[in-house]
Amino acid sequence: MFVDDTLTAESLVPALERLFALAGPKLRALDGRWRVQDGAPVFTVEGRYTARGWTEWTQGFQYGCQILLFDATEDEDALRRGREHTRLHMAPHVSHTGVHDHGFNNLSTYGNLRRLGLEGRIAMTAEELDFHALAIKVSGAVQAARWTRLADEGGYMYSFNGPQSLFSDTIRSCRVLVAGHAFGHVLMGENDARHSLLGRAIEHLRATARYNVYFGNGRDTYDVWGRVVHESIFNTNDGRYRCPSTQQGYSPFSTWTRGLAWVLLGAAEELECFARLNPEHFDTVGGLEAIEPVLLEMARATADFYLENTCADGIPFWDTGAPGLAHDPDYRDHPSRPDHAHEPVDSSAAAIAAQGLMRLGRYLGSETAMGRRYWQAGLTVMRTLLAAPYLSEDPAHEGLLLHSVYHRPNGWDHVPAGKSVPQGESCLWGDYHLMEAAVMLQRINAGRPYLTYYGCAADQDCWA
Repeated sequence: MFVDDTLTAESLVPALERLFALAGPKLRALDGRWRVQDGAPVFTVEGRYTARGWTEWTQGFQYGCQILLFDATEDEDALRRGREHTRLHMAPHVSHTGVHDHGFNNLSTYGNLRRLGLEGRIAMTAEELDFHALAIKVSGAVQAARWTRLADEGGYMYSFNGPQSLFSDTIRSCRVLVAGHAFGHVLMGENDARHSLLGRAIEHLRATARYNVYFGNGRDTYDVWGRVVHESIFNTNDGRYRCPSTQQGYSPFSTWTRGLAWVLLGAAEELECFARLNPEHFDTVGGLEAIEPVLLEMARATADFYLENTCADGIPFWDTGAPGLAHDPDYRDHPSRPDHAHEPVDSSAAAIAAQGLMRLGRYLGSETAMGRRYWQAGLTVMRTLLAAPYLSEDPAHEGLLLHSVYHRPNGWDHVPAGKSVPQGESCLWGDYHLMEAAVMLQRINAGRPYLTYYGCAADQDCWA
């Protein structure tokens, strides 16, 4: 990847404004035609969002985009829609025992609304603040209850595949446990056992680093710095690790780039958050000094792997081991081509990774060479995503971010007539994460509170 050291956040202001201007009509149009009883919209086919029954993990992104649009533009109609849909339709996601996606669905809705209320951007009574906090508490506890114990007394929150499955995606759902903990909540179990939500989040973070991320230590033949496996499999009889696996990547020994992006962003966010928590929170879970180096190494490794294995403009292919890349051995040296003859790119992975790179860079500080490189890399990716061919400028197309991929192995993504790979379509997590990264940059440019999932300005109590 070519990292442009001359870019500034301010230079992206026109592109950010263009994104928000396009988002309003698209979000209104989708909201106007979508029937909730059809499930959650997932990805587009020929420019129109469609559902895909697998798990209901994208509804929070749909309503979260509306809330983020208000954040960016003061669009009261978008706020009304996002707020009303959250009240009417998101409660089942709070108590959903069958998914690992609570941090996606519920912090994108209840969390964003509560954040805006705390900032004074929207009118919100103390009772309403408590209502949103309660949703987050319950969501965190339900997520934490999906627990598999490991042989070494650690554990992880298992994916929808079952107790044997540790997904890389779930690292970003650790946020809802941390937020629930900071509100004073715990998971109550059998015989009134009290399980710390922060403790379970930290154990999951540690397991993800230990089993799903590689650090070039010779763990297996394909152990290189920053490679990520989508899934790890465990023997649930004795809690021992068995093997790497994947659901959406090409193989257990290559890197599905959206999985890597989830890890990069999830680790960077927790670095930011843990630095703000009172150190006393960590007294019963081994101390902050025990988990902070793990998070930092995981974030740095995945960031470095991303920079080494994307096209020159910062857009990755869907998997770094995808077999068709043998026909394009120099893909890292030229800009991405969505109309590739052999393999699709995944812009949604880029949108997630861009935010992770910027957060990691900001955490490390612009005065450090490493921090500045990651920050500039995030800006470089954002510049690419905020322009053609990735920004969806056609008002008839319901998506915001083009050329995303959902599930390449299953063949779910739309391949246009006459083409050989999926292209030209959007997905809700891509749209949401592009919007979220854009709002983060807009806030920085405007001198407004930095965008965090825990929702507070630098001089506020994050957990009031």
